[in-house]
Amino acid sequence: MSGRPTVLDDLAAAAAERAAALKKARDLDELYQEALLYEKRDFAAALRAPGLSVVSEIKRASPSVGFIGEVDPADWAAGYERQGASCLSVLTEPDRFKGSLQDLDAARDRVAIPVLRKDFTVDEAQVLEAGTRADAVLLIAALFDAASLARYVSLAVEVGLTPLVEVHDEAEADLALESGASVVGVNNRDLRDFTVDLATFESLAPRLAGATLVAESGVKTPGDGRRLRDAGADAVLVGEAAMRDPALVAKLSALP
Repeated sequence: MSGRPTVLDDLAAAAAERAAALKKARDLDELYQEALLYEKRDFAAALRAPGLSVVSEIKRASPSVGFIGEVDPADWAAGYERQGASCLSVLTEPDRFKGSLQDLDAARDRVAIPVLRKDFTVDEAQVLEAGTRADAVLLIAALFDAASLARYVSLAVEVGLTPLVEVHDEAEADLALESGASVVGVNNRDLRDFTVDLATFESLAPRLAGATLVAESGVKTPGDGRRLRDAGADAVLVGEAAMRDPALVAKLSALP
């Protein structure tokens, strides 16, 4: 195995630096209390609604495609909600995705649907931070060992967040189930080399039976959504494709 750091490694390292700064700036006991008191919307229930639920993502850029476009997060969120999105995902990673916590706040303030804070969470302080302004938090299984992931899932639930545990292979799928996660995202994009294959979801879905399943990445057409729904997806997360064509959200939401 090469010691060369992957893009995911770089993103996690930068996230660790932000977590360290957060812990210097905020008292964690106060942050915990704020997270407990912040009224959440039910992200998991929105995913389980009849039909294929759509989690529409707000992101200006990504490591795989570069800059996508400048957006007003509040207006974009409102547009997604009108198109029938069940939930929002808002990137808050500042460097490679050009996101921010301000984007998250602006988007959530404009809509009534639940909102996922999408970032590279590597510290419990970041779970608490998400709990003060979002309804769900992304936990990428590749960034944790079994004990840590279970602890983070438990903490998220404790403060009222829905933890969305993201997996890409069989070992990570098993890790997600062992952690107690009830909502699992299967990322069809390998975050180490950014290749995309919808068959990733199809191969892992049977292993994850019983969990609420979100198919992430690679959804570009209603046909892709239908394929993933037929493979067991309760929801699809659409990012770049929805940013380029918001009408895709309505087409996916309308799938019978």
